[in-house]
Amino acid sequence: MPHSDFLDRMVDFLKAIGLPVQERKLPDTVFLPGVSIERGVLIFDAEKLRYPGDLLHEAGHLAVIPKAERVMLTENAGGDGGLEMAAIAWSYAAIVHLNLPVEILFHQNGYKGETDTLRENFANGRYIGVPILEWRGMTNYQQRATSMGEAGYPVMKKWLCD
Repeated sequence: MPHSDFLDRMVDFLKAIGLPVQERKLPDTVFLPGVSIERGVLIFDAEKLRYPGDLLHEAGHLAVIPKAERVMLTENAGGDGGLEMAAIAWSYAAIVHLNLPVEILFHQNGYKGETDTLRENFANGRYIGVPILEWRGMTNYQQRATSMGEAGYPVMKKWLCD
């Protein structure tokens, strides 16, 4: 599946869950090539976006933040380590939901050299960030959900934090 097909599916998904997304030209100086955030809106430049999974990761940053705070975010939303892990967990759930290859998200040039570790951990059910998603009411831990007869992570109960 070509890069543009991945991107189209991701953008359609983000719009469907209610996350504002706009495509337009971005300067070369943005934090992540081809992706930026402006007042809670996810902006992307398809020509400069090197890795389509980066769009989902940045969407994850927005999704795990309450709406009242989300609309105030601009440029880089990744300063908090806990929310970084939550964004990783959210974007993994999204890639699974979209039935796209995990390599789209966990590409070799991301995650400060920890891509292989993330791939291995998530493939083996060792998920980081899920407690924050559960705390926000967005998913359930697998064991707890199963005991209650519900689907657990990576299935999401809701995609955006209230």
